[in-house]
Amino acid sequence: MYVCKAGHMAIQKARHGKKQGGKSRTDTYYFDIEQCKRCPFKEGCYTEGSKSKSYSVSIKSDEHKEQMAFQESEYFKEKAKERYKIEAKNSELKHRHGYDIATASGLLGMEIQASVTIFAVNLKRILKLMM
Repeated sequence: MYVCKAGHMAIQKARHGKKQGGKSRTDTYYFDIEQCKRCPFKEGCYTEGSKSKSYSVSIKSDEHKEQMAFQESEYFKEKAKERYKIEAKNSELKHRHGYDIATASGLLGMEIQASVTIFAVNLKRILKLMM
């Protein structure tokens, strides 16, 4: 059970969300309102006139924990510093050169559109560097 900073223990615990798939799971702890009304720490914790008091804690899955650990690594931090350059180039491709909407159907059409778009952007850059 969860214990608040005043030392009051939750009276009920409920787990919400699906075991697998979509939504992440949470544990919700419910507290006794009569204790909350008399609590010295009720400012910012208990709203006057509330019928219930609860506190929710999200449960991290193994994938979330692995991703959080990866985001703390030096490799991720180095790559995150370079990301703005890649995003700027992607934005240029999409907004200035029409790469946001497929002009032809099928995989071959998309490959041709990608090749032509990237060729045009590279050609533009070569001309700019030559001048």
